Amino acid sequence: MKKQAKAKGLVAPDDQEPERWSAEDKFLIVMETARLSQVELAEYCCQRGLFVEQVESWRDACMQANGGVAQEATRLQKELRQKDKEIRQLQRDLRRKETALAETAALLVLRKKADAIWGDSEDA
Repeated sequence: MKKQAKAKGLVAPDDQEPERWSAEDKFLIVMETARLSQVELAEYCCQRGLFVEQVESWRDACMQANGGVAQEATRLQKELRQKDKEIRQLQRDLRRKETALAETAALLVLRKKADAIWGDSEDA
């Protein structure tokens, strides 16, 4: 019976206590009642043993869930941009340090060659 009701798109929760229903069942109730007037909503709730306040709180929870996802996505986008900026800065610093290291190594090699050709300047 419940499987047939669910196949037809009707809500038929497994548990009798509405607060213990699954999020999917609560969402389906919210969808079923989305276009109902207050009077129709009260009648709908009465037929199913619900309170109007329960359905309204479920509706609010659904709406907040979507808003939270958008806010989280925005926060993650900002964090990603910040991380990219940090990576670019670190890469610039690394290139600068590699260049300085290469220059220092070249100077050391030249100094050794000069010392080998003209002798150690510290001996004089």
